[in-house]
Amino acid sequence: MSRVAKNPINIPDSVKVNIQDSKIEVSGSKGTLNFDVPASVSLNFEENIITVNYEDAQQSVALAGTTRALINNMVIGVSEGFQKKLQLVGVGYRAKASGKLLELSLGFSHPIKYQLPDEVSVETPSQTEVVLSSHNKQALGQAAAEIRAFRPPEPYKGKGVKYSDEVIKRKEAKKAAGA
Repeated sequence: MSRVAKNPINIPDSVKVNIQDSKIEVSGSKGTLNFDVPASVSLNFEENIITVNYEDAQQSVALAGTTRALINNMVIGVSEGFQKKLQLVGVGYRAKASGKLLELSLGFSHPIKYQLPDEVSVETPSQTEVVLSSHNKQALGQAAAEIRAFRPPEPYKGKGVKYSDEVIKRKEAKKAAGA
């Protein structure tokens, strides 16, 4: 049985929820998000609490847990929002944001210009820090992963683009033979 799906979702007063057929719309101060609920899962909405109901089939139990987690992330996103911080580690690595365009200097012969999705906003508090924020957790994670993929951190010196809470496992450099 899914333990995740058994937990109810508490809805803050600032968030409005609209459930019609197999669609749920969650709106709050940060924005509006929509989700199509799978057919084997149903939702109950009473007194600012959403509960997830599901059949006993293994696939519907798994879908129920996923559905509950996605709806909970939607509620948190439209009320509080999400944030991801990236750090640029390396000599000469820089980031500059202007609107929805992020310009990165990552040691290549050319600067990288990354156009952010509409739902994601960017700030650069310093030249080596990038702060992404959004109400959509999936779009935020995808944008952060694409930025990190331009120059993932390498294990010898740790140079590259890394998440601020990421720990890089470092390797020891090869030793010279016979020295």
